[in-house]
Amino acid sequence: MSKVWFITGCSTGFGRNLAKEVLLKGYRAVVTSRKKEDVEDITANYPETALALQLDVTKPDQIAASVAAAVAHFGTIDVLVNNAGIGYFGAIEESEEAEVRKMFEINVFGLANVTTAVLPIMRKQRSGHILNVASIGGLVSFPAVGFYNATKYAVDGLSESLAKEVAHLGIKVTIIAPSGFRTDWAGRSAKNSAIVIDDYAASAHQNKNSIRGYSGNQPGDPERAAKAIIKAVESENPPLRLLLGAAALKNARLKLDQLKNDFDTWADTTVGADFPAE
Repeated sequence: MSKVWFITGCSTGFGRNLAKEVLLKGYRAVVTSRKKEDVEDITANYPETALALQLDVTKPDQIAASVAAAVAHFGTIDVLVNNAGIGYFGAIEESEEAEVRKMFEINVFGLANVTTAVLPIMRKQRSGHILNVASIGGLVSFPAVGFYNATKYAVDGLSESLAKEVAHLGIKVTIIAPSGFRTDWAGRSAKNSAIVIDDYAASAHQNKNSIRGYSGNQPGDPERAAKAIIKAVESENPPLRLLLGAAALKNARLKLDQLKNDFDTWADTTVGADFPAE
């Protein structure tokens, strides 16, 4: 039997494209969304291999119910893709606490709760692959999306720790880190702060307007991204981090250079903070 994928946030973007590609390749898939009707068109042509389910990742009862339904229908879950997430634009000082907390509930705690609901299944079968969709913004920070960056850094850190906890159980973990793709992330999926402080016009506002301005024209192709994710799952040795998009690779390499420069320049000061060697 083919592997069973469980994918969150399939109404648009990466989740939708990935669900389509997974089913096209002959895998079985649990395709979830906050509104089940938003994904039924994806599953309609695959009555034997697809299951559409309602799932709001901020609701623990829906997480438990959807995981139970997936196991009842297919018998197991082999691949979990935590894709559900939202964005938010605002300088740090402009950002509204209620909106920031909402984003953390979805991007971090929702992801974590789905993961812990699926882990017992994977531990029992001593196999599985968890893919957490972060962002290049989980490795490199940008003005106007500081709190979004914070959620994705959290996903990156949690995922790296998880990978070390479950490797000996036969469970793999991959962090997906895309740059700009033609999804709805920079459109209706990301709110603007209602607070506007003019002093941030040259930094946060400029970057926000730039990102909003090229929404729908980003270089990243969601279909190609879906194929790349499947390639990673099918690989014998999948990466801990899978960057997607040329801009992701460019920015990650710049960050590596910046880190190395700081570490090397301040190495003596760093080591000097220890007690003197005896």
